[in-house]
Parts: sequence; C-alpha cells; structure tokens
Amino acid sequence: MADALTRFVFEYAPVKGGIVQLDDVWKTIQSHADYPAPLRKVLGELLAAAALLTSNIKFEGSLVLQLHGDGPVRLIVVEATSDHTLRATAKWTGEAPDGTLAAMLGHGRFVMTLDQSKSGKQNYQGIVPLEGETTAEVLAHYMQSSEQLDTRIYLAASEDRVAGMLLQRMPDQQGMDSDAWNRAAILADTIKPEELLGLSANDLLMRLFHEETLRRFEQEPLAFACSCSREKVGDMLQSLGKEEIEGILAEHGGQVEIDCEFCGRHYRFDAVEAAQLFTASRGVEPAATRH
Repeated sequence: MADALTRFVFEYAPVKGGIVQLDDVWKTIQSHADYPAPLRKVLGELLAAAALLTSNIKFEGSLVLQLHGDGPVRLIVVEATSDHTLRATAKWTGEAPDGTLAAMLGHGRFVMTLDQSKSGKQNYQGIVPLEGETTAEVLAHYMQSSEQLDTRIYLAASEDRVAGMLLQRMPDQQGMDSDAWNRAAILADTIKPEELLGLSANDLLMRLFHEETLRRFEQEPLAFACSCSREKVGDMLQSLGKEEIEGILAEHGGQVEIDCEFCGRHYRFDAVEAAQLFTASRGVEPAATRH
C-alpha cells in the first residue's frame, strides 16, 4: 500500500520501529510550489520523519517539525496529525544550495511541537541547534539529547516517493534479549536509499530482520489534508490590527488577498468583510470562499 505507515516490534527484544512510504501525499505537496531539487529532498525527508514519529506518540492533535535558518532556506515545516494526515511547505530565496543542511539553512535550529490543545492536554515544544549534516542526523541528535532515546532514522526522497524507517530502543525488560538492539542497529545501518524507496515494507523487514521474530501491525493509511479555513485566515488578519488591514486595503484596491502556503487555497476579503473582522457581530456564518 502506498501512502502508509507500518509499525512493528521485536517480540522478544526491547526494539520497535516503523516504515513509511508516501507517493500521492508527496506529489500533492510538490504541486503547490516549485521547490529547488536540494530543498525538495530535505522537505521530503522531513515529511517522512514526521509520519514516522507519530508512530511513537499517542496523542490527539498535531506534531509539527520545523527547520529554521538564516541561509537561503529560511523555514521548512511539516505537520502530521493524529488523524493520519500530512502537509508541508518551505520558504526560501534564490537558489537552495546542494550539500549539507548548514549550507542550505545557515545557522539554524530544529523545533518539534506537539499541539494537543484541542484535547485539553498540555502542549510540548523542544528546540535544539542544528547538529548534523543530514535530516536524519539532526533528528537522531534531537531524540538522543531531548528524549534520551537510542534512535536510528533512515530517510530517502525522490521526485516520486519519500520513504523512511525508524528504529528505537525501548527500556530493557527482564527476560528480553538485551543484545537485540545492537544487532538491529547494525543490520539497519546496511539499508540503502533505493531499498527504502523501492521495496515494500514487508520485503524491507524480511531483508533486514529475517532472523528475528517480529510483530507487524496493520498498515495505517496516510493522506494529504490542510486545516486552513476562511475563519482561521480571518483570525490571522484580525491579529494584525485594524490599522494594518486598512493600510492593506488602501494599497491593494480595497481587497485583502491571502494564499495558503500549504495547499495554495486563495482567500479574498473585500473592505466590508475586512471591517466585519473588527466588529462585535463577527461570528456570523462567513461568505463562501472566493477564488
């Protein structure tokens, strides 16, 4: 199954993991912007990573991964939700240089945010400097430094597919094979990008861990979805303040126009609709989105 997450555990060892492969989701994200090839690769890798990390977290809400920098690429952001949906975007200027993340992002940081506000639970955010030359190295460093978890992450991205595998050591338990983590990590380190992209999840597990006893869970389908709405755009405009919005209206012929950076959906507010954002009567059903 394309666009799916496959979780697995070692039956008699403190090791768990996941494999993700995304086709249609990835093509949809690419259709919204003409990403330079080096940036497209990192965006795809971060997308796969976000899907993998949701396999390790029980939550209701969204997991957001961000790479910030002061280089040609200013921001790469991916969101994965507990409803098994994904979206992603990036901001850059000029050419995105090939090579290490530092070449692309300059001095930067990695941010992981777990938003559980809708379920009434506490949100979480972790921030670390960018340490590592690749997306996988940055994520592994984060997991080790912030979560104190031995983690291996393998990521690959092509124009047609992104894929990844996560392997994580769980706390040792009595009676379990404590050496299994070392064996699993050594075997996983042999994986090649073309195998991540070309083999099915079952074939990949068989190729790597055929001598281990694994329990595979039912594949979880993943899909692209954007949570933008006219109401949310209105909230954002309201936060800018009435004076700022009136300036935009005057400069742009009585219209405020916004495009969603994730899905490209176009929102337009005329002078009357913009004024209503700042009146007590706001809250009536908004007009249909204009394109």
